[in-house]
Amino acid sequence: MPAVYSYSVRRGACPSCARGVGSMALSCSRPALERRVFVWIVAGLAFAALPHSPRAIAFDDPPRPELAVPATEDFEFGAAHDPDRWTRASWAELVPREPGKAPRTRVKMLHSPTGLYVLFDADDQKLTATMREDYAQLWREDVLEVFLWPDERHPVYFEYEISPLGFELPLLVPNLDGQFVGWIPWEYRGARKVRKAVRVRGGEGVSGASIEGWGAELFIPYALLAPMHNMPPKPGSKWRANFYRMDYDVSPSRSWDWARVGGTFHEFKKFGTIRFE
Repeated sequence: MPAVYSYSVRRGACPSCARGVGSMALSCSRPALERRVFVWIVAGLAFAALPHSPRAIAFDDPPRPELAVPATEDFEFGAAHDPDRWTRASWAELVPREPGKAPRTRVKMLHSPTGLYVLFDADDQKLTATMREDYAQLWREDVLEVFLWPDERHPVYFEYEISPLGFELPLLVPNLDGQFVGWIPWEYRGARKVRKAVRVRGGEGVSGASIEGWGAELFIPYALLAPMHNMPPKPGSKWRANFYRMDYDVSPSRSWDWARVGGTFHEFKKFGTIRFE
C-alpha cells in the first residue's frame, strides 16, 4: 500500500507557503501573503487573456493512411488467382488493434471503368466460420470487411463483409450523429451484384480446419453504389475508405484496421483515403 501523508496548514499560514510532512507546516508574514495574492491575480488575468480555442492547445490529429488505386481494364477471376493482374497495385498493411503479435493482414485495390477490385490476404492458423448463409452476422466469426465512403458531403457509406466460406453481407449504411443502420441492397443481381472468390491456403475451407491463411478477391460494381455521388471515380478522385479483419482463433477475438478507429468500425470520419490514378 502506498504511504499516506496528512498535510496541515497552521491557522494564519499561507497555503502556498505550506511545506510539510505529517503535521509540520511553515507560515509566512502578512506582507508576504499580500505579495503572493497580487502575483496570483496578475497570473490569472494573463491566463484569461490566452486564446482558448481547442485547436490552439490540442495535439494534431494522427495522419490518416492513403492508398493509391491504379487503373485496370475489367477482368474475370475465380478460384485460380492470377497475380499478374495485381502487379501494378501495392499492398497496404492492416494494423492489429490489440497489443502483441498478430498474423499479417493486407489489402490492395484496382479500379476499372465499371467498378472496384479488392484483394485481401490474411495469414491464419484456424478457420472459425460456421455461418452458412448470406446476410448473417458474419462479423461474429472470421471475416474481412471493406467500407467505402465516396462522397464526404453525405454521411452514407457502403459496407461489405466476406467470410472464409464465401458468404457475404453487403450493406448501405446511413450514419447520422453516430446512429446507424444497414440497408440490404434491392435488385441485387446481374450488373449490381458483387463478384467474389475466396481462397484458403494450407488446409480445407471448413470451420475448425488448420490452415496457413485465407483471402478474398472482390469486384464491387459502381452500379451497386449508385446513386451515391462522386462516381465513377476519375483519375485524381479521392474517396474515404477503411478495411477491417476479425479473427476468432483465440478468446477474446482479435481485430485489425487500416485507418485507426475507436470502439466501433463505423467511425467513418476517421477513415483513410483511397486515391484513384
